[in-house]
Amino acid sequence: MFTAWRLEQNDQGFHAALTHFEDSDLPEGNVTVAVEYSTLNYKDALALTHRGPVVRRWPMVPGIDGAGTVLDSSHPDWQPGDCWLLNGWGVGETHWGCLSQRARLNGDWLIPLPKGFSSRQAMALGTAGYTAALCVLALERHAAHPAQGEVLVTGASGGVGSVAVALLAKLGWTVTASTGKLQEEAYLRALGASHIIDRNTLSAPGKPLQKERWAAVVDTVGSHTLANACAQTRWGGVVAACGLAGGMDFPTTVAPFILRGVTLAGIDSVMQPRAARCKAWQKLVELIDLQMLERIAHDIPLDQAASAAQDLLDGRVRGRLVVKI
Repeated sequence: MFTAWRLEQNDQGFHAALTHFEDSDLPEGNVTVAVEYSTLNYKDALALTHRGPVVRRWPMVPGIDGAGTVLDSSHPDWQPGDCWLLNGWGVGETHWGCLSQRARLNGDWLIPLPKGFSSRQAMALGTAGYTAALCVLALERHAAHPAQGEVLVTGASGGVGSVAVALLAKLGWTVTASTGKLQEEAYLRALGASHIIDRNTLSAPGKPLQKERWAAVVDTVGSHTLANACAQTRWGGVVAACGLAGGMDFPTTVAPFILRGVTLAGIDSVMQPRAARCKAWQKLVELIDLQMLERIAHDIPLDQAASAAQDLLDGRVRGRLVVKI
């Protein structure tokens, strides 16, 4: 038997509970794994609290991230004892996920645990760190460079934002961190931020074109924040958009794109091909200071995932939550 979070939606409403399962309950897949660590991402929190339409098949075991060891495999790339890492692919949405002691997955979704990281360290980064790395790669792909000016990171005290601040500072950028938690200034400066601004300066409706300030942007918020970030981006700058914590709307005009040549790069972490995933994780291996990672990550046990999800959505969590399975 194993233990996992089970999410159920029926005539009595929504219910989330730690549940005991048999291996025979696991869904189809060609690799059965022991999950050592998972994470609590924004999407996981929405699923555990039913505050967003994340789950598309019931019942569901949440958890879009996982790391551990292979128990059994009929996939040619995986053998018992191999160390694996998973981010996305609809796990925790349409396929049972990793807030569970065991999982059965498609071997094509897994990548080897990067050398230099333990399973816990990989999950201290998780989809948030992997997404931040994808954002950095997008800026580099569009030739953004620290010599061009400042980079703005919105939602900077969250998971993606925290890692993005650390990565960009390590690469030599002058980082401006936008946050609604100004009490976290010391934390953000320790990660490498040079300037801290209140998120309220970006969250209200603004003009289609504003004073040019940013050479590049990593946005985790969306809505007016993303619109204002684009409006303030310098000629030829790049904006990597990867989140919607402030809303899915994007109230702007084409002005920044056709008058200043701004590039808006959309970042999807769920369906990236294997090569892109491995490249992003290699970027993290190269740039992440493991001592700094301990400032970002906080461990919780599996049975606290639901209460921690409420805290995350209510803005009471800094950095990353690692779930020890």
